Amino acid sequence: MKTDRPVNINPLTDYGWPFTAIVSITNRVLGMVLFVGFALALYLLDLGLSSEEGFAEAALLMKHNVVKSFVLFLIFSLTYHLVAGIKHLLLDFHIGDSFQAAQIGSGIVVISSILITGVIGMNLW
Repeated sequence: MKTDRPVNINPLTDYGWPFTAIVSITNRVLGMVLFVGFALALYLLDLGLSSEEGFAEAALLMKHNVVKSFVLFLIFSLTYHLVAGIKHLLLDFHIGDSFQAAQIGSGIVVISSILITGVIGMNLW
């Protein structure tokens, strides 16, 4: 007997993910990015604080667009993770735990993270 059921289902592409799930998964991924990315940030900080020559070298590294972009992405990761963490703290107190409030809270996480990163990024470039 032949059916119209799909044989191979790819959960990443065949199902629509709720916006709140995407925001939550992104928070976890950016947490891992922060863990790895702070190695570069600590290297730049150590280099800049070691001596005058080290500071000049760190300043020279920060002039490269690739390094600036990575630092800006690290700042975005930090602000996103911070704002999402505040949202989760509010959820612990049962503030915003309805479906509609979760949708609004997820939008606030994304928009505020982009705005904060934009303000900081204007000073970086």
